[in-house]
Amino acid sequence: MIEHFFSCPYCSESISVLIDTSIHQQSYIEDCEVCCNPMEIKVRIENGELTEFDAQNIGQ
Repeated sequence: MIEHFFSCPYCSESISVLIDTSIHQQSYIEDCEVCCNPMEIKVRIENGELTEFDAQNIGQ
């Protein structure tokens, strides 16, 4: 597991998520811990390293 910090696409606050590096490609919905809005998170892992991370607001 690694912790990745990023800015919320809604409120721009710095937040973090824990990413399981044993799963090579992930896409899931998670609420911002500050403003509680849902965002779609897409992650790609190669050789145990985070190579792609994207957090988008949902449907807006």
